[in-house]
Amino acid sequence: MAAVPYLEKGFIPFRGHKVWYKTLGDNVSENRLPLLCLHGGPGATHDYLEPIEALAKTGRRVIFYDQLGNGNSDHPHAPSMWSLDLFLEELQTICRSLQLNRFHLLGQSWGGMLAMEYALTNPSRRPVSLILANSLSNTAQWIEEANRLCSELPSYVRQILDKQEGAGNTGNASHERAMMFFYRRHLCRKEPWPECLLRTFRKMAENPEVYKVMWGSSEFHVTGKLKNWDIWQRLHEIQLPTLLMSGRYDESTPAINELLHKGIPGSKWVIFEHSSHMPHIEETERFLQVLDEFLRETESEGA
Repeated sequence: MAAVPYLEKGFIPFRGHKVWYKTLGDNVSENRLPLLCLHGGPGATHDYLEPIEALAKTGRRVIFYDQLGNGNSDHPHAPSMWSLDLFLEELQTICRSLQLNRFHLLGQSWGGMLAMEYALTNPSRRPVSLILANSLSNTAQWIEEANRLCSELPSYVRQILDKQEGAGNTGNASHERAMMFFYRRHLCRKEPWPECLLRTFRKMAENPEVYKVMWGSSEFHVTGKLKNWDIWQRLHEIQLPTLLMSGRYDESTPAINELLHKGIPGSKWVIFEHSSHMPHIEETERFLQVLDEFLRETESEGA
């Protein structure tokens, strides 16, 4: 596949730091609104979302950024500063700096949580649609489903996870091997993992502060600031065309997405039967087709 040309890339000032972004596009059409993409984590980077860059060949601007503390952005080491409010303010700053007045907002995993929170602030720079890929409406349900998926792992893997997490040894080689078994079943089932995903994992390992402060020590032990996060009772307030996408084997399970689907009025939900948490990697062609059709349909209806 030919490389998508850059329109621009650079840094945006935010709270005395610099947030890295890039905008891609080819023969951009006035009829195609920009797509702003929010990566997951918390504490991941934009890299693993690179397959979505292909949409920039359809006459649409596609925009990525690394949230503060991650990837190519500055890495201030100040655990007390990491909060949902900070990342919401950062998103508002991105939209204002890039002059995004009408745009589509895609959030993957934690990025979906951030996207919903942003939509509920009734921002002046309001998205015309939401795309929630592999996301959730409350942390308690996520923990419950993650532990259910863990209970279905082979007994020797469960024993390692129970022992190491119980002792707080989530950074050692034994725990990482057990987690990789889980990840290859429920995070990304494509073999081998693409370089863009490996790059994100390397960068997270180098700078784990945001993940640990916001989420916790692992997928199963949420001890961070999002431990009690819960938005499901406000889902009905989201009055935007919304597309939900999830994988059949996703850690964002069908039960999690069903709650989102029932809560957001008129939302559309597509399950990718051969994917887990990253259908944009595992079933890239279909993912891009579903996404492109939703964006075009939303625009044709004058949203």
